[in-house]
Amino acid sequence: MAQVGIVMGSDSDMPVMAKAAEILDKLGISYEMHIISAHREPEEFFTYAKEAESRGYKVIIAGAGKAAHLPGMCAAIFPMPVIGIPMKTSDLGGVDSLYSIVQMPSGIPVATVAINGGANAGILAAKILATGDEALLSKLKEYSEELKNQVMDKDEKLQQEGYKAFL
Repeated sequence: MAQVGIVMGSDSDMPVMAKAAEILDKLGISYEMHIISAHREPEEFFTYAKEAESRGYKVIIAGAGKAAHLPGMCAAIFPMPVIGIPMKTSDLGGVDSLYSIVQMPSGIPVATVAINGGANAGILAAKILATGDEALLSKLKEYSEELKNQVMDKDEKLQQEGYKAFL
């Protein structure tokens, strides 16, 4: 059974949503990924959201652009955490999506990451799951250490080679 559901409204969202999947893969977290439009196929969407708990999902990561109803509707139906990823749009740069996701009514929360924040959505899902999984928590700590070392390596390169090494 998959622990995380990843859902997006369009295949154009795939590059961002794939970043969430890459993080989950790196941390050994099972997931299922689907393209389902809350607007164009509402019956399929309702089935997905209603069956998510019985499929074993503990968290849903939902990406959406423009009106961005997918994360909020998932949160209205699915009883566990939903993480919304607002997609950058050509019209308003993703601010429309961000506002749609963060303006949820009382009682229907959606955790929201940055516009196009697929990797952070994957990390947040992992952190939610790690509250009850010591092995996963250990992997997250190792991942944080890798990030720290990457920054330290870049600073060392800067100190040795100067800023032109990065141009």
